[in-house]
Amino acid sequence: MLRVSSRGDHRTVEQAGPGDRARLGNNEGMPSMRIALAQVNSTVGDIAGNAAAVRRWTRTAADAGAQLVAFPEMMLTGYPIEDLVFRDSFVRASQSALRTLAADLAADGLGELAVVVGYVDADGLAPTSADAAPGSGRRDASALLYGGRVAATYFKHHLPNYGVFDEDRYFEPGDTLTVVRLGGIDIALTVCEDVWQAGGPFAAARRAGVGMVVNINASPYELNKDDVRLPLVQRRAAEAGATVAYVNMVGGQDELVFDGDSIIVDARGGLLARSPQFVEDLLVHDLELPAADETPNVEGSGPELTRRSGESLHGEESRDDDMAIERIELPGTLRPVTGDRVVGGVAERIGDEAEIWSALTLGLRDYVEKNGFRSVVLGLSGGIDSAVVAAIAVDAIGPDRVFGVSMPSAFSSAHSRDDAADMAKRTGLDYRVEPIQPMVDAFLANLSLSGLAVENLQARVRGVVLMALSNQEGHLVLTTGNKSELAVGYSTLYGDSVGGFNPLKDVPKTMVWRLANWRNAEAAACGDQPPIPENSITKPPSAELRPGQVDADSLPDYDLLDAVLTGYIDNDAGRDDLIAAGYEPALVDRVLRMVDLAEYKRRQAAPGTKISIKAFGRDRRLPITNRFREGL
Repeated sequence: MLRVSSRGDHRTVEQAGPGDRARLGNNEGMPSMRIALAQVNSTVGDIAGNAAAVRRWTRTAADAGAQLVAFPEMMLTGYPIEDLVFRDSFVRASQSALRTLAADLAADGLGELAVVVGYVDADGLAPTSADAAPGSGRRDASALLYGGRVAATYFKHHLPNYGVFDEDRYFEPGDTLTVVRLGGIDIALTVCEDVWQAGGPFAAARRAGVGMVVNINASPYELNKDDVRLPLVQRRAAEAGATVAYVNMVGGQDELVFDGDSIIVDARGGLLARSPQFVEDLLVHDLELPAADETPNVEGSGPELTRRSGESLHGEESRDDDMAIERIELPGTLRPVTGDRVVGGVAERIGDEAEIWSALTLGLRDYVEKNGFRSVVLGLSGGIDSAVVAAIAVDAIGPDRVFGVSMPSAFSSAHSRDDAADMAKRTGLDYRVEPIQPMVDAFLANLSLSGLAVENLQARVRGVVLMALSNQEGHLVLTTGNKSELAVGYSTLYGDSVGGFNPLKDVPKTMVWRLANWRNAEAAACGDQPPIPENSITKPPSAELRPGQVDADSLPDYDLLDAVLTGYIDNDAGRDDLIAAGYEPALVDRVLRMVDLAEYKRRQAAPGTKISIKAFGRDRRLPITNRFREGL
């Protein structure tokens, strides 16, 4: 196996064993191609930095003997670019950077290596303009760079408009499949959602008789999505009758995290190679592909447009429902490959808790690094949520950049203070104690408050302390509320909800406990001290804002609560559906009422990494002013 992986500053190169090697060109004269899938981390708006990354990874691919290297969707601009797409200056910067990149790659001595890279293009005004013309506008595009220039381009055909995606708002769909003849092999270019839907580009690829489809992706992570990808790519390979090379980006972008998991599947659906999740990786693999014209074209009514690279495209006036096929033949021959066959290998799959932990640490790390924060600060209460957030932060950016603050009040238990100190000792994070009772007393001396108002006052004083430390010392404040609490409004606005980022925003309470136990077990298996005190895991959760308070005073048992929340929020189940599933009507009514009334709080919540099929924010968008109630 040959794989070049970058895990932070650590890079490993693994060579195939004797059982993995074969001489090139041993399959009855079929053309061979060494392909590299560059599963890398881009940053939205950093066009120069992203282009530099393409040059670095292309050099690595060339050193590995690759003849074609593919980068993720919108590699040059980062993804998603959201309303940046409406700025003409941004689109022009993307277009210009693409041409410059092609020339720079040639100047680097890499002009004979075909490079597929995603960018944003335009053939018309943004839809926000009154002069915008139907059928033209902004394009989610893929380009093949070769010989110092942009040799071919393709516009994404299927535009997702569900979940976190708003691509109908931003882009116009392409209607032409680009097929590039390179080294005697016909290769089709496609982008992300094209692989998620039947018909369109992959059906056109079969009609065109291509040997390989390159699909570049920015496919966000959610739990077990890797289990969906392989059968999906296998279905598209069968539909196209061709090998599919699927490359996905890796990294965090605001609330989204991308897990990589790049895949190569042959025309029969056989898994040839697969990258690991959550790390940058260069997957290099030798393919034997049918020669151009060996695979018969399938009869179809769609028009075909043939030109040589550099010629203008004409005659597109009339089209039916099928995609047109544009054929581009590149001059010259592929850079030679010598030596033994390279087999990319299949990375081992990881479990659910490992997936989620990797997503949360990567999402936090990239939010911190890409936004220029030096460090993070959080309230360290001794409870399970703050302990897990602290452990995530330590794993993400190191203990020297994590600051935990214990802020005891008159109702804080001795064991909670001890658990917070123990957590700090176990992980090595910076730890301090800032008692809040004198500040609370100062407020109470000037305000006549009682009951819930006094409880919330304590939380808000803690929020003031954390934000003051953020202003004074430059930390990013991490809030620690989990998805269950956010769902039912079990938080104090401008108190425990204060902060710039929330690693647990999409993590239900029951999963928080699973993650804590998993992380401790992983540490023990490696001979390290578990980072999370056992008492933080086993004691009943409590906000400790009044004597003897526990969460169970205000909320149903978390096992039941999370089950109802999953049905109502993630699966859009109604009241009758939940009752039919076996939940008590009184429980359902209580939970749904809490969720509906808390929308105004969620609208003001900090961003946090998405790990589920429906996260609060980008995925689930409901009006705050809303009188519809289930069952009424």
